[in-house]
Amino acid sequence: MRTTPGSTRSWLRAHPLVFDAILAVVLTTASLWWIASAGPEEGAGWLRSATPRPADALNLVLAAACTLPVALRRSRPLVLLVATCVPQAALDTLHYDPGLSEFGGLVLLYSVAAYRGLALSLAALVVSFSSYVASAVSGVITPSWTDHVVVTAVLLLCWVCGRALRLRRAYLDELVQRAHRLERARDADTRAARAEERSRIARELHDVVAHHVSVMTVQAAAARRMLDTKPDVARDALTAIEEMGRTAMAEMRNIVGVLRTDGPAERGPQPGMQDLPALVEQMREAGLRTQLRIEGDRPGLPPGVDLAAYRLVQEALTNSLRHAGPAARAWVTVRHEGNELTLQVEDDGRGAAEESVRIGGKGHGLVGIRERVALYGGVLRIGPRVGGGFEVRARFPLKDSPLKDRPVRVGPGRDGSVKGGPGRELPLRHVAPGDDTTEHAPEHGTTGHEPATNHPLTHGPLKDTT
Repeated sequence: MRTTPGSTRSWLRAHPLVFDAILAVVLTTASLWWIASAGPEEGAGWLRSATPRPADALNLVLAAACTLPVALRRSRPLVLLVATCVPQAALDTLHYDPGLSEFGGLVLLYSVAAYRGLALSLAALVVSFSSYVASAVSGVITPSWTDHVVVTAVLLLCWVCGRALRLRRAYLDELVQRAHRLERARDADTRAARAEERSRIARELHDVVAHHVSVMTVQAAAARRMLDTKPDVARDALTAIEEMGRTAMAEMRNIVGVLRTDGPAERGPQPGMQDLPALVEQMREAGLRTQLRIEGDRPGLPPGVDLAAYRLVQEALTNSLRHAGPAARAWVTVRHEGNELTLQVEDDGRGAAEESVRIGGKGHGLVGIRERVALYGGVLRIGPRVGGGFEVRARFPLKDSPLKDRPVRVGPGRDGSVKGGPGRELPLRHVAPGDDTTEHAPEHGTTGHEPATNHPLTHGPLKDTT
C-alpha cells in the first residue's frame, strides 16, 4: 500500500511521542556532529570570547543532555526546561563547545507556552531569561547590546508562537464542542418533535377508533338482539356498522398517511364544529338520545381549536354512549360568547356509579381531552352531576381574544377545575332536556326556547382531571 505525505503527517499527528522522539534524535545528532567536526582553529563561538576547549566525552554527554529531553516536551516541558539549564551552565562554565544545545532550550520554551497555561508559560519565559542573564553576569559569556536584543527577540518569538498555537487550538476545540452541542440540541429537538407528533397521532387515532368502535359495538349488539325478531332493524344496524367502518378507515387513512415515505400522503379535511350535526346523528342511530344546541354565531374558528372542540365533543359523547346506560340522554351545548368558545356535554346516565370508570379508568380519552384544551389555553372541568349523570365542560379563548397575550398556565384551580389558561370560570348552566333536534339560540330581543336557568344548580362537585 502506498503511503502519501498526507497520511504520514496524519499518523505522526496521531502519535506525538514518536514525532518528539524523532525531533530529539535529529537535534542531538546534529549537535554532536557540530561539536565533533569543529576544530580549535575555528576560534570562539557566538557570545563567547575565549576559544572553546577540545571536545571530549564529557562535552558530548553534556550537549546530549541539553537536547534529548525534547523527546518528552509535551508531558513535562517546564521541568525539563529547568533541568536543561544545569548541563547548559556546565558547558558554559567549562568552556566547552555547546553545539546546538541552545535549541533544546528554545524548543522546551515553545512547548511550555503551547501546552501549558499562561502562568506556567510566563514562568518558563522568566527561567530562560534568568539563565541567560546569569551567564552574562558571571562572565561566562560576553554579549554586546546587539546580542541582548537578538536573544530577547528570539526568546519572545518562541514564547509568542507557542501561545498563538495554544489559543488557536483552544478556539478550534471550542468550535468542535459548539458543533457537538448544536448537534445534540438538534437531535433533542428532533426527538421532541417526533414524540409530539407520535402523541398527536395517538390522540387522533384514539379519538377516531374509540368513537367509531364504540358505536359499531353498540350497533352490533342491537343487531344481534333483533336478528330473529326484527330482521329489518338488524339489517339497518349492520348497514350502519358498515358505514361507520368505512368512515373510520377513511379518517385513519388521513391520519396515518402522513407517515408514508414512498410518496405523497393522501390528505383530507379534518373534522370540525360544522360536523357536529352529523356526529349527533351518529350517536342517535347508536341509541344515545342526543340534543345539540348552538348559541351565538361565529363565521369561523381557528383550525386547531376547531378540531380540538370537535374531538372533545366526540370523546364526551362516546363516553356517554359506553357508560351512561341504555336509557340515557345527552345534551351538547355550543356557545359563542364574544372571543370565547364554550362547550358543554351532559348526560343523565348512571353518573356516580360510573365515576371511577370515566375519570380513573385506564383509557386515554380524558387525558387527550385535557391535553387538547391545555394546548390552546382553555379551561376544562369534568365530573358527575348530583342525582345521576356526567358532565364535560370546556372553554377555549379564541385567537382574537385579549387573553391571548397573557401567559398560559396548566394546573388545578381552587374549585377543582383544570385551568389551561388565564381567565375567570364560567357560570355553569343546566341545559334542560328537549326534543332530539338541533336548536340555534334566538337573537337578542326575540323569543324562543331558553335553557332552564331559574332553578338551583343541580350539579355536584366536579373532579380534577389532572
